[in-house]
Amino acid sequence: RSPHPRARAPRKSAAMVLNYATGPVGTGLSETSGAPAPSSGSAAPSTSAGASSASSTPYGELIELETGFRTHTCGALRITDVGSRVTLSGWVQQARDMNHFAFVDLRDRHGITQCVFLNEKDGDAASLARYEAAKKLGREFVLKVQGKVVERSNKNKQRATGDIEVLVDSLEVITESLTPPFLIQDKTDGGETVRMEFRYLDIRRAPIAQALILRNNVTRIVREHLNGRGFVEIETPVLIKSTPEGARDFVVPSRMNPGQFYALPQSPQTFKQILMVAGMDRYFQIVKCFRDEELRADRQPEFTQVDCELSFVTQDDVLRVFEGLARDLFRQTKGVDLPPFPRMPWSQAMDEYGIDKPDLRFGMKLREITHLAKGKDFKVFDEAEYVGAICCPGVGNWSTKQVKNLEKTCTGEQVGAPGLVWVKVKSLKEGAVDLDSSAKKFFGAEDLKKWADACEAAEGDLICVFWGPKLKAQTALGKFRHLMGTDLGLRDKGFSALWVVDFPLLEWDEDDERYVAMHHPFTSCKPEDTPLMDTDPGKVRANAYDMVINGVEVGGGSIRIHDRAMQSKLFSLLGFTEEEAKAQFGFLLSAFEYGAPPHGGLAFGLDRMCTIIGGGTSIRDYIAFPKNNQGRDVMINAPSSLTPSQLAELSINTTVKAADALPSS
Repeated sequence: RSPHPRARAPRKSAAMVLNYATGPVGTGLSETSGAPAPSSGSAAPSTSAGASSASSTPYGELIELETGFRTHTCGALRITDVGSRVTLSGWVQQARDMNHFAFVDLRDRHGITQCVFLNEKDGDAASLARYEAAKKLGREFVLKVQGKVVERSNKNKQRATGDIEVLVDSLEVITESLTPPFLIQDKTDGGETVRMEFRYLDIRRAPIAQALILRNNVTRIVREHLNGRGFVEIETPVLIKSTPEGARDFVVPSRMNPGQFYALPQSPQTFKQILMVAGMDRYFQIVKCFRDEELRADRQPEFTQVDCELSFVTQDDVLRVFEGLARDLFRQTKGVDLPPFPRMPWSQAMDEYGIDKPDLRFGMKLREITHLAKGKDFKVFDEAEYVGAICCPGVGNWSTKQVKNLEKTCTGEQVGAPGLVWVKVKSLKEGAVDLDSSAKKFFGAEDLKKWADACEAAEGDLICVFWGPKLKAQTALGKFRHLMGTDLGLRDKGFSALWVVDFPLLEWDEDDERYVAMHHPFTSCKPEDTPLMDTDPGKVRANAYDMVINGVEVGGGSIRIHDRAMQSKLFSLLGFTEEEAKAQFGFLLSAFEYGAPPHGGLAFGLDRMCTIIGGGTSIRDYIAFPKNNQGRDVMINAPSSLTPSQLAELSINTTVKAADALPSS
């Protein structure tokens, strides 16, 4: 029975009830081994086998799954159902002929049930016909079976339904299936391209289905948490105005306004600020955003973010609210109580970790050794603004070939260092110090020992040294640290969260020779840094913050500018003329003249948060229909060309010929 007094009792078996909050978590099955599927992080306590799916929803109601095609799901039956007559519907996971009988594993989203078709020589013709039909069933055929639940003699302890099987006395083939292009099981033989082309088959696999169910759970928790704290969910427009700042926009031609274009929103930034001016006080939205930028494993051209804004708040207020939301998510999905998030200034993050999204689950901090490296006639060090080192534990015994490969990694695109100077720490024993280095021509054992002491190195470690302009060298070291942490298995367990704060408000663009906003042009500065806006803009700190979990920036935000004069000053620093600022953001500047409250907010990436909680490596697994790394949906073959009549109707033309626009096969 459900522990909640408001819950309705089911009309039939308790196993016919789905927990709306968690879906099939706890009843899903692994199609490869029959083992229970990952719980998508559910921390809900288990119940007895006969009532495992009889939990209530968060609203105290039970959702029944009985339909005209089934009395139970394929993951619902337990030993307490022995003797019951049931109807199941689902897909054939596998069919096996054992001569005296045939086994068919029937699968749906909720699990797998073994069905038995007897080959009795003295049986009736119908029984023999069912057996013969079962032998011909192919993978992914859709069936409806009826029969009696019996106890298995050879139980499968790795399967939630492993104590029982269904002795089938009625078989209906609803639809047949072509042989799938890859195995529909946890560990499939299909590559990513073919799985994305046949995404509807990929979603049948337990890991993808469970990832999408986890996403559902996360969005439910977000809505409950924010609704319980006075937030109002409000939709903002999808067809908006293009702005020159930030990433490239996706644009949409307007048929009714020839020669003019909408843009798809990179975020609802200005609209949520307008809602604060409008007095809505607390807004949120789970919203699609679009950015035309280079893609990678954690980036898609269209993505979802949880977008929030609050009025009459300070930075501390915003961080407290959304730290509470993040901790609630991990508590409910993983059963993990995250400790309070430390707050790390951006300058400290760069000095110690070389990155503004440090992974604190492991050490390997950066050490500046500029003062120890100069003055030894080693030109690259003597001419460098900064020399920094990082100590890699336990790899000092790597072979020459391995170190050579490491050098290639350091100078490649992933890291971007000008080169690598390495030191192998063989012995630090007094009187028997043994240190080998690629720069030993310039640095003696005493010099290298000082480097080792500065890095707190131990015997068997490898010290890696980069040099160059300070920020550039630190950034390369930070990328290298993350790569080595992954390769050494230091980043695959646990969770570590923090806030990175006090970012620079502006950064200098060498190509355009002007300041650009590090976050966006609506971010306010630290009040104490306001005088620097006129004298030294590059030293102004932003009232901005990023939420970082396991070395991934999952969200960011700021306290916004709410004063027209200050907003105009920042636009000017960014190179906007008064006319350009008015043309692009006149509506916002105008709104600020009608009493704008102090306000701030945060947005976090739903796709990234789900990937971290689910322990995945790619956000594509947590998106139902993702794009590939060329921005294409290979299932529906999008984007595609328009017909000449469509182009004419939109008053546009293209210089790319239709044949050239087709994707390569």
